[in-house]
Amino acid sequence: MNVNAGPRLDRLPMSGFHRRIMWLIGIGMFFDGFDIYVASTVLGATLKTGFSTIGQNAIFVSLTFLGMMLGSLGTGFLGDRFGRRFTYQANLAVFGLASLGAALAPNMSVLIACRFVMGLGLGAENVVGYSTLTEFVPPQKRGKLQGLMAVFVVSGLPVAGLIGLALIPAFGWRAMFVLGGFGALGVWYARKSLPESPRWLDSVGRHAEADAILRRIEDEVAHTHGGQPLPPPAVAKTPSQAAAALSFGSLFSGAMLQRMIVGCVTLVVINTLLYGFVTWLPTFFVHQGFSIAKSFGFALVMSLGAPIGSAIGALTADSWGRKPTIIGASLAAIVFGAIYPFVSNPLLLPLVGLLLTIPIYVLVALLFAIYIPELFPTEVRLRASGICNTLGRGATIVTPFIVIALYARHGIVGVLALMIGLLAIQIVVVAWLGVEPTGQRLEDLQPADSQTPDALRTDAHASPLK
Repeated sequence: MNVNAGPRLDRLPMSGFHRRIMWLIGIGMFFDGFDIYVASTVLGATLKTGFSTIGQNAIFVSLTFLGMMLGSLGTGFLGDRFGRRFTYQANLAVFGLASLGAALAPNMSVLIACRFVMGLGLGAENVVGYSTLTEFVPPQKRGKLQGLMAVFVVSGLPVAGLIGLALIPAFGWRAMFVLGGFGALGVWYARKSLPESPRWLDSVGRHAEADAILRRIEDEVAHTHGGQPLPPPAVAKTPSQAAAALSFGSLFSGAMLQRMIVGCVTLVVINTLLYGFVTWLPTFFVHQGFSIAKSFGFALVMSLGAPIGSAIGALTADSWGRKPTIIGASLAAIVFGAIYPFVSNPLLLPLVGLLLTIPIYVLVALLFAIYIPELFPTEVRLRASGICNTLGRGATIVTPFIVIALYARHGIVGVLALMIGLLAIQIVVVAWLGVEPTGQRLEDLQPADSQTPDALRTDAHASPLK
């Protein structure tokens, strides 16, 4: 029995159901971003009060990234084995409870241990959140809604900073973990009503469950649109084709291997840009002779590029196309990255920095939220995305050491030369090996060499309503 899950979902017009899915997953992603960025406010307070030392703070940061790397890898296997719903609920519970544990930590060692566990949940949320939404959204709106998810995440940066300024002086650093923990657990409770992905259920042979969920979704969407009949779904693959499930080993051969290369290279590049340049901005400004207050002011101006860039990526991905947007944003970052080191005017410096930050966060929206989850079939989507995210997170472990060495020898020019070189590699890899998924159904993106020989290719632009 093939319930035709993908075509039935893709022909649905946008409705309150899709927006509810986006908001419930997106709010969880917001707390993911909030908890990632909370370290910059918390560690300053723990150091000032004598709760921690500089060395302990470094371990705190390192184990956060290690936890995120392991969480990204583990959730891929869990999500493809036990389902999307189980996985996104489990990781919310993990980092919510660990955050409350951190708020009660009696010493820095316990806080570091709790932070490592939080990292497991944080790394998992980034993989499963984007991939889950991908499997529900119609092709024509997938880029927009996926990109808006990235806006949720990057909004955690300014929000964490502003809340930290208000809460920490009055209530101490523990309040930040209390807020993050209760927020995550509140979203966990609200997300209990979210359905399992019918695409995943269909891919693992649980056809009756997939059909029951699809009928509920279809009834809700039809009711929202005044009871009008839904358009017919595209032609389904035959049962024999649906049964040709992909194995984990298929990720490392043929066209799927090319996609893995694209996913791994792009996530290594974007993570290096974020943690090798953006997060080091205050340090760079101080070393360039600016006061601490002015350096944080410049960094704050440039951080506005995060929501602006992510929003641009979200709003243009469906009209400009994934590959052109990735390549165009990479070229823009190269141009402004080449100009930036030679700007000394204190008025122009943050402006040029903002213009550099915007295309970097266009790439954040395109790569993390939209492009990578689209590259892989449902059967292996989370495992493939998890591996790509794991390598990307792994790059953040060595990035600080490379940045310090380059800055010591060549200054900001050396750091940006590394970034420009990586962006150039990214352009070549995406242009050469990347596919263009804009407007296509997820099932139509499956590589031909991973299907049975008689695989039918349905029309990529079958008639879902806009």
